[in-house]
Amino acid sequence: MAHIGIVGGGIIGCATALHLLDRGHQVTIIERDAGGLPASVGNAGILAVPEIDPIARPGMLLSAPRWLLDPLGPLALRWGDVPSLLPWLIRLLAASRPAQVERSRKALTFLMRTAAADHAAMAQTIGIYGHIRKTGALAIFDTEAARDKAFAHEVDNARLLGGFDVEKLDAAETRRRVPALTGNFAGAIYNDGYQTFEYPLTFLRRLQAAIRERASFIDAAVSSLSWNHEGISVRTEAQNNHLFDKVVVAAGVWSKPLVERVGLHVYLETERGYNTTFVNPSVTLEMPVFFSEHGFVATPFENMLRVGGAVELAKPETAANYARAAAMRKKMRRYVPDLPDEGGTEWMGRRPSTPDSVPVIGLHPGDPRIAFAFGHGHLGLTLAATTGRHVADLFAGDLNPALDAFSIRRFQ
Repeated sequence: MAHIGIVGGGIIGCATALHLLDRGHQVTIIERDAGGLPASVGNAGILAVPEIDPIARPGMLLSAPRWLLDPLGPLALRWGDVPSLLPWLIRLLAASRPAQVERSRKALTFLMRTAAADHAAMAQTIGIYGHIRKTGALAIFDTEAARDKAFAHEVDNARLLGGFDVEKLDAAETRRRVPALTGNFAGAIYNDGYQTFEYPLTFLRRLQAAIRERASFIDAAVSSLSWNHEGISVRTEAQNNHLFDKVVVAAGVWSKPLVERVGLHVYLETERGYNTTFVNPSVTLEMPVFFSEHGFVATPFENMLRVGGAVELAKPETAANYARAAAMRKKMRRYVPDLPDEGGTEWMGRRPSTPDSVPVIGLHPGDPRIAFAFGHGHLGLTLAATTGRHVADLFAGDLNPALDAFSIRRFQ
């Protein structure tokens, strides 16, 4: 068995570590902020299996100019960062072509078909149960025309995924299911394919704790990788070298410079999201509610409510703009007037995103001792267990042809 180093201790890195440990490997995780709050913990806490649509698609291009004119809308650019983002943005436009959209949907569908089962198996491995609730989710709409168009598309997605119940609701039935929605809207869609985690941070910490019993954690930022016949060397910013038989790069948005240092290129940028989390909120939601036309979601956890989402394209080091979190709260009050004005904790996270919304999962084309597992965008929590299983399979020599769609070769 091999000694495998994993660069990145978020949800993707930890899920991969667990699969490798179960195959009998020795594992060391190197994480730049092991006790911190990475993108893995600030997400909406939803197992979002129905979401197989890439961000780049023709409808997005039609809406983007209007969104960009609103500095607090569902899509924003930090204009000072545009020069560095331009190559990614050009690829985003290319990825919105219908043929590429269908390729991305097919790739994401392949992963999603096993996502729920993979999560259940991973949870069983570490002995946790009851951490995911089968809640379903609502998506509300301001017009019946928008709801009906979205309904037809969700029914089609459900068919591709093997079948979920998808219902079209009027405003009265929507309020019956979630009474807090007292504001004005035309109707909603209910999709029972969504599940809700107890709390993302709790899940990550339990996963990390289980792994710490069997693997090593090194709290350090990685600066580079190199290799020779002896193995793969991981160098930290403190100038320490760690030698492994194999290495997995699962460092989220920080994976990009590491990829470049092993002779490859990847279009990977920070798709930043914001949220506000209320503790012991006065508002109760029975399930997650997507405010689809505004690009955010409200998720109920035990004694908590999280309101977050939207897309802000910026360099990782650019300062946060928490007015975006406030804008989502303001918009939500149109539908949930009792949402508190104050008392929530704001947060910003850096989603690692590819222009085609397809994560990078695969081996280095020139050295199969290096694997990549990053670029999951909004779907890191949902696809973590599935990604970890596929990486372990690749290291075992199981080269599933369906994984070709996720190879880093597409960016070379």
